[in-house]
Amino acid sequence: MVKNSRGFLSGRTKNLKHKRKLTVSDKVRTFKVGSKVLVSVKPIREGMPAPRYHGRHGTIVDRQGSAYIVEVKDGKARKRLVISPIHITGVPQ
Repeated sequence: MVKNSRGFLSGRTKNLKHKRKLTVSDKVRTFKVGSKVLVSVKPIREGMPAPRYHGRHGTIVDRQGSAYIVEVKDGKARKRLVISPIHITGVPQ
């Protein structure tokens, strides 16, 4: 028999049962282009950025379907990530 894989993302959705459940307003949250946001990765794989971007600040550049394109600074480079609104939190100004 082949052994089950235990990759980096395996078992991540189990943690959500013990934490706060997602609501409808989390999925349909809207942001304006040019607003500052915080990338907070939640254990849901839909539109999830790489975990290395958790806690990074960025600006919303554009919208792509129901997701947003967020520009994040990574060292000297600027990277564009396509992120679902579940994983984005607004930054108070």
